[in-house]
Amino acid sequence: MTVVTRFPRRVREIENRWIPLADGCRLAARIWLPEDADSDPVPAVLEYLPYRKRDSTRERDDLTHPYVAGHGYACVRVDMRGNGESDGLMFDEYTRQEHADCVETIDWIARQPWCSGKVGMIGISWGGFNGLQVAALRPPALKAIITLCSTDDRYADDIHYMGGCPINVNLGWASTMFANSSRPPDPELVGDRWRSMWMERLDNTVLLVDPWTRHARRDDTWKYGSVCEDYGAIEAAVYAVGGWADGYSNAIPRLLAGLKSPKKGIVGPWGHKYPHFANPAPRYGFLQDAIRWWDHWLKGRDTGMMAEPMYRVWMQDSVPPKAHYSHRPGRWVAETSWPSKNIQPRPFALNPGRLADQASPEVALPLSSPQETGAYAGSWCPYGLGPDYPTDQRGEDGKSLCFDSEPLRERVEILGAPIATLELASDRPLAMVAVRLNDVAPDGASTRITYGLLNLTHRDSHEVPTPLEPGRRYRVRVQLNDIAHAFPPGHRIRVAISNTYWPLVWPSPEPVTLTIFSGASGFTLPVRQPRAEDTKLPELPPEESAQPTARTNLRPGALTRTLGHDAATDTYVETVVNDTGTFRIDAIDLELSERSTHRWSVASDDPLSARGEIAATVRRKRGAWSIRTETRTVMTLTKDTWVVAATLEAFEGERRVFSRTWDTAIPRDLG
Repeated sequence: MTVVTRFPRRVREIENRWIPLADGCRLAARIWLPEDADSDPVPAVLEYLPYRKRDSTRERDDLTHPYVAGHGYACVRVDMRGNGESDGLMFDEYTRQEHADCVETIDWIARQPWCSGKVGMIGISWGGFNGLQVAALRPPALKAIITLCSTDDRYADDIHYMGGCPINVNLGWASTMFANSSRPPDPELVGDRWRSMWMERLDNTVLLVDPWTRHARRDDTWKYGSVCEDYGAIEAAVYAVGGWADGYSNAIPRLLAGLKSPKKGIVGPWGHKYPHFANPAPRYGFLQDAIRWWDHWLKGRDTGMMAEPMYRVWMQDSVPPKAHYSHRPGRWVAETSWPSKNIQPRPFALNPGRLADQASPEVALPLSSPQETGAYAGSWCPYGLGPDYPTDQRGEDGKSLCFDSEPLRERVEILGAPIATLELASDRPLAMVAVRLNDVAPDGASTRITYGLLNLTHRDSHEVPTPLEPGRRYRVRVQLNDIAHAFPPGHRIRVAISNTYWPLVWPSPEPVTLTIFSGASGFTLPVRQPRAEDTKLPELPPEESAQPTARTNLRPGALTRTLGHDAATDTYVETVVNDTGTFRIDAIDLELSERSTHRWSVASDDPLSARGEIAATVRRKRGAWSIRTETRTVMTLTKDTWVVAATLEAFEGERRVFSRTWDTAIPRDLG
């Protein structure tokens, strides 16, 4: 990545500026803007997050915001209420309070002497979510947004549920926020009141896994903030950006199909990161692309951007299965509209062991996967920083029903969402199904391309699920995640079906045997023929950034993922340790250190043995000021109940100044 230090306009930075809200709360902002913006006002770009501008996102912010500011924008990075140095308390994600504060913030920005009155929003993940959500509220100054790695549907595609199945990231991210929210504001910015602010936040800590688990259906909790409920509410122009390795790529084609406002989309091979420093490569000049977008919508310049194809994606070539990729081979392709007439469904019959053009006579195939099926699934949302991709699927395939094509005679490219249509029956009222699409090489290596899940009690509705009638036959539809992939000649296409997928998905309350009726079940691929127009796409610029944050590394970190099996108890354990090491941000003389351990275990024959445990330690230090917080969350289950236990401790130096425990039981709701 090329580091740029000279820009068309000289940039000045405001380390902290208070933004007053109507109720007396102040939000903390870090601002970059051209030095002459007071006499020559510029449009503004807002990034609005709970992730602490002072330390947590500082390195990312430094790569991005000074670059955009140097091209004639005021970049405003704001910490939400109850986070960082901002006043107040935060009780949940994507709340009405969060959105109302953002609307006020946009109005404040638009009225500043250095602002032209036009505002854009940019953000990845949480910031991508609230960019869409605030755009739906139509603040007058907000003209355009760039939303990265986000979703239009909080129930269908977020960290809580997938196909109505409770996924482990619900606990994982709740525990991450548990640790994040435990950190105090910086005394250098808020003065002596830092400790009272810290204690108030600790006293009001919400164990988010509790409310998130209680709402297992697509109710009003999830509908609020899901812009798919009314795409027409968004009038601002929307640029949706994502990566095939990310957990949120499904939202981009839905946004392109649903939005009535001007829109564009791009999906690369990346994980959950900004594309100018994301893995796996190829990266691209996202900042130059963003400036073209802002110039068009905030400065009224015709950059030619909107004359280019609506939807550009990285068509991924076949690769051997690995836990980590530094590069994914492939090529850029594009569609002028979405849905595209260039995508043709190719149906297959699921015959015994075969993916075939014609259905054979019906055969009832029993399926009862061991509970650890899914141990090689990788992360729900890879960041591309370490071993978080699915590895060789042969072990998983052996615990599943598999349907293979004949070796392909020619290359087959797909773009979109594959769909499984299954005729099945269950011997229990509660069950789930996981469907994987794999690319099988001539040597037998099996690479997972995409997958889909369905809680079978949600077969007709995520809002009003109903138990299965044991023994009754049902026809269900399982939509897999959108993907672009090229199967090469000589490879086989494999559809693998299991009825467990731990630890990505929490198990059903009892061991289940499904019956899949082959011959009556099918699978459809979204096939795209290569087009000559793909070779004429404008080249994307190489990645650039502003100057990285100056830091002093004091202790190295590491990210590890291990899988163990205790043969005596037939228990499988996955352990993920993420240690940032210890480093100092030189500009603010602040030492940071964070370490988390995620441990997931299950016995092969007992779904009620499933257990998730997440512990985190966070440290901050400057001179004599030294704080540490320790959090731990454990989730287990019975046939009818989720059981959650948690602890939070805070220390000044070695003196414990706060301690709290939680013990709660949450009824299971058909999951």
